Amino acid sequence: MSCVFCDVVAGDLSAEVVFEDDGFLAFLDHRPVQKGHILMVPRQHLETLLDLPPDLHGRFVANAQRLAAAVVDGLGAQGSFVAVNNVVSQSVPHLHLHVVPRSRGDGLKGFFWPRHKYAAGEQQEYADRLRAVLG
Repeated sequence: MSCVFCDVVAGDLSAEVVFEDDGFLAFLDHRPVQKGHILMVPRQHLETLLDLPPDLHGRFVANAQRLAAAVVDGLGAQGSFVAVNNVVSQSVPHLHLHVVPRSRGDGLKGFFWPRHKYAAGEQQEYADRLRAVLG
């Protein structure tokens, strides 16, 4: 099965690369939410964040911080939106981190989906279920 991000990493598909190291490659999204929208992918084909090996965790976060700073310092953004989708809304089944430049009045409103409220007692029930699996 072909993976478009693996093709970018291999150099078989062109992309505007903005950063790379031995574990990751970052390039501009060809359909940006805002101009300067960056995608960072591991060079190794991994489908979701859950597949990221522990030895790459630190560099993943450090690179995310570096890219978030770059959209501010290099593009004049006031901040950034940084996100990873796992399976749902993941248009390419290869782990990728989005770094979207943000400025007040840029037209994006909070998250890209509607918010929900908990019913009475429901928030504690959800918290209890999560605590049970987190130990």
